[in-house]
Amino acid sequence: MRTIGIIQARMTSTRLPGKILMEVLGKPLLQYELERVRKIKSLDRIVVATTMNASDDPVADFCETLGQPFFRGSEMDVLSRFYETAAGYGADAVVRFTADCPLIDPDISERAVRHYLDNKDNLDYCAVDVKETPRPFPRGTDTEAFSMRALAEACREAVSPSEREHVTLFIYNRLERYRAVWLPAERDLSGYRLTVDTPEDFELIRAVIERLYPINQDFRLKDVIELLDSNPDLSLLNATVKQKTE
Repeated sequence: MRTIGIIQARMTSTRLPGKILMEVLGKPLLQYELERVRKIKSLDRIVVATTMNASDDPVADFCETLGQPFFRGSEMDVLSRFYETAAGYGADAVVRFTADCPLIDPDISERAVRHYLDNKDNLDYCAVDVKETPRPFPRGTDTEAFSMRALAEACREAVSPSEREHVTLFIYNRLERYRAVWLPAERDLSGYRLTVDTPEDFELIRAVIERLYPINQDFRLKDVIELLDSNPDLSLLNATVKQKTE
């Protein structure tokens, strides 16, 4: 099994343009995420999937500077971009990340990837849960592992704009067809928002990185939760942000 991790990345965020290359401690957020994703043991390769748009030339330039593999495809048809990336790198299994999760926890992501790989004969999709069970993880820890077969079927058959834009929507809209599981957290962590979609989100992420990274570059979600619980004022930085639904 060749397992390819793909980080979906573009500069044209509607609420915070250029967010993925915004810097904290002199380093772009995308670089923090790459550092963490590279610690996921079950991945054979990591590829950044960006677009052909000139606005994403900085993403390509950044990847070239780091020697980081990347692929450029359609902006709006993200499903085709993902499929072409996975096919181009010979994937048997695909793991999806988005570039707005710079605090992703490698150990939690590894759980999802390993669970899928260990059960691939009876499973099509496994994700770190951010919404589907009574014990969600925080938004910003999102990880989805699924078969290349399911991705190919989705790319071939999906018609609606929403299913072309949201890579795995075709799969979990058809649970009568695909076998899927969402991994729950030990307790409900949905009250913590660790993604970057707005200026308020960025302020929180910056505060977390500035406090934890100089002490321990390998910090995990439990360290972030402990920091936020000890400093409730930090969580207030993005407490009013509503998750974008479309």
